[in-house]
This record gives sequence, structure tokens and C-alpha cells, in this order.
Amino acid sequence: MEINSVNLVGRAGREPDVRYFESGSTVANFTLAVNRRSREEEPDWFNLEIWGKQAQIAADYVRKGSLIGITGSLKIDSWKDKNTGEDRYKPVIRVDRLSLLGSKKDNETNNNYAMNSNNNKDDVPF
Repeated sequence: MEINSVNLVGRAGREPDVRYFESGSTVANFTLAVNRRSREEEPDWFNLEIWGKQAQIAADYVRKGSLIGITGSLKIDSWKDKNTGEDRYKPVIRVDRLSLLGSKKDNETNNNYAMNSNNNKDDVPF
């Protein structure tokens, strides 16, 4: 029996980067910060990849700081570095299911923050 399942709840670290393909496919990529049990510890960061209708939902509703839950599987992207020729690897969570967990008020606050913020896009508002 083989199992590759990941379940996470956290906050979006940035706006989804959405790409549309001529084939009609849609993909959204963004990061997710998941706090550890102790508030003194730094959160764990995960790279997310979402395809299809779930990607469009992410594009429409997920903003930096949005509380979301995901179910997916772990994959490892690999490539050769163009400058050094070295093999590079990046773990990515391929999301099968996206759940919007914040309240309507939280989502409105995050949308207002994203539209009115002059902060660096890499800063996380929590």
C-alpha cells in the first residue's frame, strides 16, 4: 500500500500567481505558512500548485493572509540550474482540494489590505 497525502491549514503567504494555457487549463501557485504549536517558532512554508477549477477559486478568493485548508500530495520538482548546471529540487504540494476557512469579515479585511497596502508583497500580515 502506498500513501502520499498532505493535509495543511495555514495562511496564504502571497497572492496566487495564476497562469492560463491555450488548452484551457489553469494553474495557481502560491505559498502557505503553517504555524507550529509554539508561537515562538517560525512557521513552516509550503509551495502550493493548484490546477483546474480549484485554481480559479484560488485566483478569485485567496489573498495574502487568507486562512485556507488544503488536501493534496507531495511532489518534488527538479531542474538543472542554467548558470551552474547543478541539479535543483523543490518540494511542492499538488493541491486536490482547497477550502476557504476564514470568515467573510476576514476575507474582506485581507482584500482591503491587499488593495490598500504599500508594503512589500513578500511581507505577510500576521
